[in-house]
Amino acid sequence: MIQLLTPTHWKDYELIDCGDFEKLERFGNIVLIRPEPQAVWSKQLPASEWLRLHHIKFKGRSATAGDWVKKDPKTPDRWHIEYKNKDAAIKFRLGLTSFKHLGIFPEQAVNWDYITQNIKKFKTPQPKVLNLFAYTGGASLIAQAAGADTTHVDSIKQVVTWANENQEISGLNNIRWVVEDALKFVKRELKRGKKYNGIILDPPAYGNGPNGEKWKLEDNINEMMADVIQLLDPEEHFLILNTYSLGFSSVIIENLIKSAFPKVQNLEIGELYLQATAGSKLPLGVFGKFFKTRS
Repeated sequence: MIQLLTPTHWKDYELIDCGDFEKLERFGNIVLIRPEPQAVWSKQLPASEWLRLHHIKFKGRSATAGDWVKKDPKTPDRWHIEYKNKDAAIKFRLGLTSFKHLGIFPEQAVNWDYITQNIKKFKTPQPKVLNLFAYTGGASLIAQAAGADTTHVDSIKQVVTWANENQEISGLNNIRWVVEDALKFVKRELKRGKKYNGIILDPPAYGNGPNGEKWKLEDNINEMMADVIQLLDPEEHFLILNTYSLGFSSVIIENLIKSAFPKVQNLEIGELYLQATAGSKLPLGVFGKFFKTRS
C-alpha cells in the first residue's frame, strides 16, 4: 500500500499556504515566501494575506540563483529552530542562501521519527548509522541524539561545516564527518567489511563529487542500492531511501529496493508531503523504507 506521510508535531515549522508556484512558510518566528515548482494550483489565501504575513521573499535572478527581499532590514539572515519528538531533540542554524534553500527540508521530519523509533527498538547497544548525501545533517543529528554512532557523508565541504554547526548548537558530539563522493565511500566501506544498522539516502537528481565525480539519479541509483544493501547488518537494520525527482514514483523506489534486496522485511513506500494550514497538500518526494529487529 502506498502511504502519504506528513510531519504533524513540529512547533517551529508551519506551511501556511502554497500555490501559484510559491509557498508561504514559518520557520520559528520568521515567515518566508519561496518559489515552489510543484505548487501548480491556486493559493488558498488572498495576496493581501501573503503580503501581511511574510517577513522575507525570495526573488529569482536566474534559474538557479536569486536574492532575498526583506520588509524590515533588521530581520536576521541567520536564526535557529528546534525539532523534537519523544525520543530526541535537535537544533538547526538556518540561513538565507542564494539558491532559495535555508539549510533544512521540513518534510524529512517524518523520516527523522522513523530513525529514532528504530534506534530505540534495536537491541544493539550503540547502533551504527550511515547518512549518505547528508546535507546539513538533520538525519545525522537525530540519529546521534537517539544514541547511534553516526557517520555523515556529503560531497560539499560547506554543507558538512554547516552540519557541524548544527551538531554544536544541538549539544551533540562525535558525529564522523566525511567529505567524499557517496558512491566511492560506500565501495570503500564494502572493501573494509563494514556493517551499519541504519542507512539513510536522500540523493539529488544531479550532483558532483569533490573530485568531479558525476551523479545522475537514474543512472547511478541502482548501483548504489546494490552496494548499500551489502553494508546492512543482516540481523538488525533499517534503511530509508528518499528522492525528490519529478520523474520518480514510489513504485520505482519499491522496485529498486526489492531488486537489490529480495528478502526485504517490513517495506513501506509512499510520498512525503507538507500539509498547509490553509488546506492544500504540497508533495515533496517519494520514499521507501524498511527495518528488521532481532526477535
